[in-house]
Amino acid sequence: MEVEESLSTGGERGIVLQDEEVKKEKDEEPTADTEEEDEDALPHSEILDIFEEGLARLVQDPLLCDLPIQVTLEEVNSQIALEYGQAMTVKVLKADGEIMPIVVVQNATVLDLKKAICRFMELKQQREGGVKHIGWRYVWRTYHLIFQGEKLEDDTMRLKDYGIRNRDEVTFMKRLRKK
Repeated sequence: MEVEESLSTGGERGIVLQDEEVKKEKDEEPTADTEEEDEDALPHSEILDIFEEGLARLVQDPLLCDLPIQVTLEEVNSQIALEYGQAMTVKVLKADGEIMPIVVVQNATVLDLKKAICRFMELKQQREGGVKHIGWRYVWRTYHLIFQGEKLEDDTMRLKDYGIRNRDEVTFMKRLRKK
């Protein structure tokens, strides 16, 4: 590297490095920092294992103990929102007697509830290895949600407007054909 002495306008001496040669040296010689980063980097699989172990310990917390082992961030956030009263659980009763606990925000609409049901079923299928794809358009044309005998038909209406509160039960019922 060449070093030149120069006088500034103020009469002080300074050192000027040649820019091109500095760039070449940076490209040629890896710094100690990048070498250390490469040595410290863990493979993706090890990071994933560490994360899953930490998550398993987190789920043992009394607040989160109801969640499955393969929990998603969305499920953790929903459980925390429930604890702070920012969300509510709507129990959706299927025709086979199964009850799906669906968590939605306090001011959720019918559409929000439908999306939460879709997400719940997708996660359940991933964990159990069931049916790969559900045609939700078909499902919502064929079934409705009913609360105390009233059909939840308006997707933009809030659940509170229908009188649905925390832990209320909504029925997932097949529509009757019109002749």
